[in-house]
Amino acid sequence: MRMDAEERFDEIVDDLAPRGVLPGALFGSRSLTYEGKAFASFGHGRLAIKLVGGSPEHSETLALEGAEPFDPSGKGRPLKEWVLVPASQEQEWPRLAAAGLAAMVERA
Repeated sequence: MRMDAEERFDEIVDDLAPRGVLPGALFGSRSLTYEGKAFASFGHGRLAIKLVGGSPEHSETLALEGAEPFDPSGKGRPLKEWVLVPASQEQEWPRLAAAGLAAMVERA
């Protein structure tokens, strides 16, 4: 049985909770936070993930079909380190969330 995008996000929340990740809100959507700082946001069936800009993970994530720089304002000003990943790539979300958490832990 295939999960829908919301179920996939809920699974990620549960999987990362033992590592200190808490649910939160960001950009009017559900998010994942570590030590009070968001590194992922889920809304409209898509996952926005914060990765280290210029890193291999960031470049590889942008190369996924349908992925694009995340522009929460919709005004052509995407956030430098954030990538928006569509539900068609939801099988990648757990790996990307773990990479986002790792980048957040490194910055802490």
